Amino acid sequence: MRGRGQAILAAFQFLSRFPVTAQLDFKPELLKRSTRFYPLVGMAIGLVSCLVGLISAWALPPLPASVVILIGWIYLTGGLHLDGWMDTADGLLSYRSREKMLEIMKDSRVGAMGVIACVLLLLLKVTLIASLLEKGALPLALLTVPLWSRWFMVHAIAGWPAARGPEGLAGRFGGMNYYSSWVAGLWALLLSGASLVLLKQWGCGAGLDWLQLGICYVAEPAAAWLIGSLAASKISGRLGGLTGDIYGALNEGLEVLLMLILVVIIH
Repeated sequence: MRGRGQAILAAFQFLSRFPVTAQLDFKPELLKRSTRFYPLVGMAIGLVSCLVGLISAWALPPLPASVVILIGWIYLTGGLHLDGWMDTADGLLSYRSREKMLEIMKDSRVGAMGVIACVLLLLLKVTLIASLLEKGALPLALLTVPLWSRWFMVHAIAGWPAARGPEGLAGRFGGMNYYSSWVAGLWALLLSGASLVLLKQWGCGAGLDWLQLGICYVAEPAAAWLIGSLAASKISGRLGGLTGDIYGALNEGLEVLLMLILVVIIH
């Protein structure tokens, strides 16, 4: 298997627990090409999470159903980005020197700040899922939020240097230009637009009119780009670049932010 098909499989194998059994050689070139399809992985995660949500909402009250949905969501990612969130919290909230923060983030053990950050993130996520579920807007969130948060990871890889140079995961993406970010952004625009149209046609748009759906369509990528860029620039200023853990942390933070924006829009 060559070209685009191999890159798509690599994206799914790298970012998710979907049963991709292809034997792939994760060389830097393949890793960089695969980033163009990160939004596609986000869409697939959202679709499966929607199915879990439909079953859970039918069988359980909103809050327990929300916990089940979140468990399924985390399982589909293998906790990859959540691990990055905890490691980043341990490093950045240690308020040490740049070298010490990078050393802390490289340590596989989780410290107190990582645990606290993880608990708070999961609490906020589950309450946002519950709110969206009660308002009938969870499909809207699940089909767009994971997609845009993963697009920004591609943008972050292309836009900021690797903090450890050629070492580490971020270093393997070294030299990736904005072309992959533009391609991933186009995928994200097409997939999110199609999702909003289908949700409206199927009556799953939480009662939103076309203007409100249009606001959602514009607000999510704009917020992902603006807030994500501010966070990435701030972190890069402290560490001299980004790391693989920080890519995951940005994804987690943006998922919460984008769900929060949707709650505000449909409130």
